[in-house]
Amino acid sequence: SGALMAFTSQGVRKCTPFHSNEPREPAMSSLDRTLDADVLVHHLTRDTWMIDAELLARHGRSGRTLVKDGPLRLTIMALAAGGVLPAHHAEGRVTIHVVEGEIAVVALGTEYPLRAGDVLALAPAVEHSAHSETGGVFLLTIVHPSPDATVA
Repeated sequence: SGALMAFTSQGVRKCTPFHSNEPREPAMSSLDRTLDADVLVHHLTRDTWMIDAELLARHGRSGRTLVKDGPLRLTIMALAAGGVLPAHHAEGRVTIHVVEGEIAVVALGTEYPLRAGDVLALAPAVEHSAHSETGGVFLLTIVHPSPDATVA
């Protein structure tokens, strides 16, 4: 099974992953897990995604932040079959890397069907939405602009 390893200048910490064959504790809050370190290694196996199955079933989508460090956000997201992520935008650059299943992203009036292994990149402030007919899991990366950044 996979594990999350956090490498800091003070040494290595092994963080406890969720194992699907063990009784499940309530979902870990970001206060109880490592979100930043000098080096973080995530093994994106099913037992460490930490997707909340109850939320996924109830709302058609669920996500868990894996990295929150300065301007960088890395989140594993799942859409259930028929799940929808309504239109929204991020002020920073966005990438969507499908790791399982299929999703479709709509941006600038065009639908982009994505399968496992596909990556879509969006410029800052591009409004987009996502949906999945069959269900899918993707890695969402957002790099928020710094307050003093200027657009080139």
